[in-house]
Amino acid sequence: MKLFDDNINGFKKYLANNDKSKYTIDKYIRDVARFKNFVRGGEITRDLMGEYKNYLLNEGYSVRSINSMISSINAFFDYSDRGDLKIKTVKMQRSVYCPEDKELTKSEYKRLCYAARKKNDRRLELIIEAVCATGIRIGELKYITVEAAKRGEAVVTLKGKTRCVFIPKDLKRKLLRYAAEQDIKSGMIFVTRTGKAVNRTNVWRDMKNLCKDAGVKPEKV
Repeated sequence: MKLFDDNINGFKKYLANNDKSKYTIDKYIRDVARFKNFVRGGEITRDLMGEYKNYLLNEGYSVRSINSMISSINAFFDYSDRGDLKIKTVKMQRSVYCPEDKELTKSEYKRLCYAARKKNDRRLELIIEAVCATGIRIGELKYITVEAAKRGEAVVTLKGKTRCVFIPKDLKRKLLRYAAEQDIKSGMIFVTRTGKAVNRTNVWRDMKNLCKDAGVKPEKV
């Protein structure tokens, strides 16, 4: 593969000349070599780069690790004058509670959780916690799986775009405990009795029904 064969050694010297540590250089070269093995002599295109990103996601690498690998490969493309092949890293969403002047206040959020708990609706309580603690959409709850909770991040893929939703440690612990209680060993955590993903219309209805007990304006929910 001409791109790799002609440039990997030069890339290594380039990194050394730019005062990169031995550890950093070894990592960059290792990441490029891993990608070379994936290519297996094929033509390198932006579509292939997208496939590689999805491959890493499916292999179970954390988003931080994937983004680090992509950065290494993008640096190699820059060195090789093939910046046209560079791709974006996976977006990491970190959103803990919405702004109080626009959405629920933290106090209102706590009252909703308490109201769900009084109704003995643990699933709804956790859904509210997940939505407020991560910023994830109701329709994306299916991406919160046992595997995602263990990693501490859910990978959401919609309309050809991928982003990572960070799961705070406290929520992670609650999700895994709930999954164990419901005997959910893998896959989606928020499911119906038949094992299907929860219906967002039903979730919205259930949330709004809590408003009176929680003293929260329905339009906020």
